[in-house]
Amino acid sequence: MQRFAKELVALQPDVILSHITPTTAALLQQTRTIPIVFATVSDPVGSGFVASFPQPGGNVTGFTSIEPTMPSKWLQLLQEIAPSVSRVAFLFNPATAPYAEFFLNPLKAAAKSLGVEAVAAPVHDTSELEFVIAAQGREPNSGLIVAPDSFMDVHRAEIASLAGRYRVLAVYPFHQFAQVGGLLSYGNDQLDNYRRAAAYVDRILRGAKPSELPVQGPVKFELVINLKTAKALGLDVPLYLQQRADEVIE
Repeated sequence: MQRFAKELVALQPDVILSHITPTTAALLQQTRTIPIVFATVSDPVGSGFVASFPQPGGNVTGFTSIEPTMPSKWLQLLQEIAPSVSRVAFLFNPATAPYAEFFLNPLKAAAKSLGVEAVAAPVHDTSELEFVIAAQGREPNSGLIVAPDSFMDVHRAEIASLAGRYRVLAVYPFHQFAQVGGLLSYGNDQLDNYRRAAAYVDRILRGAKPSELPVQGPVKFELVINLKTAKALGLDVPLYLQQRADEVIE
C-alpha cells in the first residue's frame, strides 16, 4: 500500500480522495501538503488524522463511516432478533481495524448494562476465520458482531457462510453482508458518503482548505434483514423489525 501511495503522491495531484483508514494512513505518511479527503474512516481523531471534527487542522478531512452509538445499536438489534443472546464476540482484524477499541469499548459498556458478556475476537488472516466463528457456535446463547473493517468486507461471503454453517447469530456493519447471506446488517450508506466526499473535493478544487472543512459523520443508515438466513437458523424475525427494515431479503 505504501508503494502505491508514494506513486500517487509523486504525481502531485491537486487533491486525493481516500477510502478507508489504512489508505488514509498510507497517504499521510507520504504527504502533509496535498489535500486529502477520506470517505469512510471510522475514527479519524483516534487514528491521528485530524485534531478534531470541527477543526481538522491539517491537509486532510472527510467523512466517517460510523457514529458513536452504533455498537449499542448492533447489540440491541441482535437481542431483538434473538433475545436469548447472553454473550457476544466482536470480530475484527487488528491490521485493518487498528481502531477496533473505538467500537469495542462502547460495546462492552452497552453489553454490561444489558447483562451481556462482550469479548474481542481478533483474526489475523483467513485461516483463523473458521476457528473463531466455530468457537462462537459452540458457546450457548452466543452472538457475533462483525466490525466495519476492510478485511471483513473483502471476505464477507466466507464469513456469512461460516456463520450459517456453525449457526452463529451475527450482525454485520453494511448491507453487502446481508446480501451474500448474512443474517442482519445495520450501518451507514457508504455510497452516500462518497457523494458527500465529492462535494468536498469540488470545494477544495475551488480553493477551500481541508483544515477549514469540518469532518462530518454519516447521515443515512440502512437496516437489511435476510429472512432466508433467519429461517435457516430457526429464527422468527419480529414483524415490527421487518417493518423497520430498509430491505428484507426473502
